[in-house]
Amino acid sequence: MAHLPAQITDWFSTRGWSIHPHQYAMLDRAQDPATLLIAPTGSGKTMAGFLPTLAELAEGTHEGLHTLYVSPLKALAADIKRNLRAPVEDIDLPIRIEDRTGDTTSTQKKRQRADPPHILLTTPESLALLTSYEDAPRMFAGLQRVVVDEIHALAESKRGDQLMLALARLQTFCPGLRRVGLSATVEDPQAIARFLACHPDPCNIVLADPGPDPDIAMLETEETPPWAGGGAAYAIPAVMEQIKAHKTTLIFHNTRAQAEIFFHNLWLANENALPIGIHHGSLDRQQRERVEAAMVRGDLRAIVCTGSLDLGIDWGDVDLVIQIGAPKNVKRLVQRIGRANHQYNAPSKALLVPANRFEVVECVAALEAVKAHALDGDPRGDGPRDVLCQHILVAAAAGPFVADDLYAEMSSAGPYAGLSRDAFDACLDFCATGGYALRAYDRWQRLMQRPDGSWQLRDPRAAARIRMNMGTIQDTDTLKVRLKRNRGGKPLGEVEEAFAASLTPGDTFLIGGQIVRYEGLREMTVEVSRNAAKKPKIATFSGTKFATSTQLSNRILDMFAQVTWPQLPRHTAEWLALQRHVSTLPERGRLLIESFPHDGREHACIYGFSGRNAQQTLGLLVTKRMEELGLHPLGFVATDYATLIWGLDPLTEPAPLFQIDALRDGLDTWLAGNAVMKRTFRGCATIAGLIERNTPSARKSGRQATFSSDILYDTLLKYDPDHLLMKITRDEAMRGLVDFGRIEEMIARVGTRIDLRRLERVSPLAAPLLLEVGKVPVKGSAEEKLLQEESTRLMEASGLAQVSER
Repeated sequence: MAHLPAQITDWFSTRGWSIHPHQYAMLDRAQDPATLLIAPTGSGKTMAGFLPTLAELAEGTHEGLHTLYVSPLKALAADIKRNLRAPVEDIDLPIRIEDRTGDTTSTQKKRQRADPPHILLTTPESLALLTSYEDAPRMFAGLQRVVVDEIHALAESKRGDQLMLALARLQTFCPGLRRVGLSATVEDPQAIARFLACHPDPCNIVLADPGPDPDIAMLETEETPPWAGGGAAYAIPAVMEQIKAHKTTLIFHNTRAQAEIFFHNLWLANENALPIGIHHGSLDRQQRERVEAAMVRGDLRAIVCTGSLDLGIDWGDVDLVIQIGAPKNVKRLVQRIGRANHQYNAPSKALLVPANRFEVVECVAALEAVKAHALDGDPRGDGPRDVLCQHILVAAAAGPFVADDLYAEMSSAGPYAGLSRDAFDACLDFCATGGYALRAYDRWQRLMQRPDGSWQLRDPRAAARIRMNMGTIQDTDTLKVRLKRNRGGKPLGEVEEAFAASLTPGDTFLIGGQIVRYEGLREMTVEVSRNAAKKPKIATFSGTKFATSTQLSNRILDMFAQVTWPQLPRHTAEWLALQRHVSTLPERGRLLIESFPHDGREHACIYGFSGRNAQQTLGLLVTKRMEELGLHPLGFVATDYATLIWGLDPLTEPAPLFQIDALRDGLDTWLAGNAVMKRTFRGCATIAGLIERNTPSARKSGRQATFSSDILYDTLLKYDPDHLLMKITRDEAMRGLVDFGRIEEMIARVGTRIDLRRLERVSPLAAPLLLEVGKVPVKGSAEEKLLQEESTRLMEASGLAQVSER
């Protein structure tokens, strides 16, 4: 066990704190090659990761960098620096602590490379950049330990793959380097341990006492949830009462758009003028920092937010978390719940607010999953090859390398432990020549072999361009939004380029919780003025949509199989009972399809329960199959649980529509020339280094980058369809954007067990999808009134009028 100096134990004692068992366990394992600590939020897991470092540095004999701390968020690194400096300064330990992120000045960065601190706090992108310099071996020469915080969040994205490749590089510099991973929410500890390990060395797992179960329930409201929609405006009065009754409340949303709309409505209802803020990734950095600073001071009573506050920043005064809308994912919900009562052995308090009637069912399923400690998550696949290509270029920027050595280094990283030599060589050839169809162009001839067989950059000046384009976070083609002034007014945030292109002068929209009027576009900046309207003409820019996890979908289907539903509110239980009476409820292992006429069109509702992306893809593929079979589909709409298709002909024989080979062929044809595939190609090609977003002279706009990537995509599709980047793009699209794997899983699960129910009218479960359709053409001030009229009409048509009044 690592010795803990008396001055550190005395510091704990003076504060009335005791060292927890899991913190002692991390001291015991201080010399292990890799250790994963899973401990609840507020249990001191970050201190547990740093205790061995503080113990070793307290001796005052170590020179240079000792411990590297890596987190997914710049704000989290700054928060840890603030919290870590307290004991260091109180005890007067001879330890320098600094952070290095995109916000660090160039002067500080240069000094850190020449004279690194004892503890450096950084992000995956900044670390990868540091490894690309020739002097990296000297900077990291004395490195003893790496602490990776919120490792579960990094493991879910390419940022984690990039980080593990960077750690493999550090392990080459420092063979005795020890790795520590910290997380509160891990559904598969062994998988995360393999991700963190330097193969073939093992990674040990330390499990802390999970503490008390969270105090979590559904918010009770006087008004019942609507049949469709995602704003949860009906719950505003009840949410405001909860804000008044607590110190600080975090109100989480699944999209930035929903957060903006809810914040606006909440502010209109804020008769007592309570201090309420909004925080999400599209807001201007200074505005986010002001909100964070106000949080630290305890000045805010509530913060409407998105995933930007998911991770472990320590907001001590938060005593309530409210999740607006179904959480879609149990692990994400648990992570958000942990933001309340951020202390050991204190139960977190959270309330769920379903946005519509179906989400009531999903919220109850999520509550049951949390109580059962059943986290969800998809198994990790192999490390993506576009990140591998980028790392090869990063290695080349640092100096010549031997292919055998680089392959051994990369295959020691957890995500790439199964990397074959052929796959590595294909990536190396791509980095060197651009691949078969592009090797005739000098701009993609980036690497060359030296007489001794090692590899180096063909042009040493390319190292700077490689560094300028490093990273795996892909821009969403955003434009800055500023108040219109002669010389450029106050920055408000960013909107997607596609959204800006749709605006005309006079349009009003929400950003930062305020309504603004679009004045024009100048020098790639959206200029706006403040507007006193009570409702924006256009709600807001688009935002990320999460898909309901497989586990939650299965729990919902299991709930449908119950005879009665005592755990559901009366109005929702009666809704499901009416569905069972009018039609039937979807079952696990079977596929329910309802066919019915409505408004002079034939409709078919397919209950796949496969998540929004997969259901959207299913709509595309099934309508294509319907056309091939002589049916006449006109359109479709998808939710997390169903796809509704309308057309001219009734569906009488569904089996031919779900032949997996035909669907796969249809997907390949559709993907080849589709914008989804081109957008995916652009992202992969940018990460792999084929396309540069940043050049020494200027940064390309999203439109310029799209134009150049589209030309490349069309060229490769025509002349080299088996090009490495085309294969990477297809894998990426299949796994993420179209989620075809869940369609395959659904079809394999149901086989030939397809139940077609022909109904005389819309069923209770299908009615919300018709409301989704009805919302599309309805705009302006009459939107809510028309939507309510449409809702009432549909409810009456399906026999739901009486239920909707309860």
